[in-house]
Amino acid sequence: MIHLYGIPNCDTVKKARKWLHMRGIEYVFHDFKKEGVDQAKLRIWIDLHGYETLLNRRGSTFRNLPDEDKNKLDSGDVLALLKSYPSMIKRPIVDSGDTVLVGFKERDWDEIF
Repeated sequence: MIHLYGIPNCDTVKKARKWLHMRGIEYVFHDFKKEGVDQAKLRIWIDLHGYETLLNRRGSTFRNLPDEDKNKLDSGDVLALLKSYPSMIKRPIVDSGDTVLVGFKERDWDEIF
């Protein structure tokens, strides 16, 4: 079963959900805002892709973060920061069991699915 992680009002998540729907691909949606994010999953995603890939620096949550918290990125405490601020996780994340994709690039998704 495919798991799609994100925030429902995110435009990129909406595109990804539409893409899956149009292809008849079933998935389970995990809402970061309502359900939070599992620390073990975060660790796996960071190990697979690196925290720079997972960190959404373009969003307002990151831009409005106090400098003290931004400096935690250098201290390696990014896991706790992403858990505390799940809006800073790049979206969507798709876990198919075999593959974990970060973000929505139709070309990549066409290859995997």
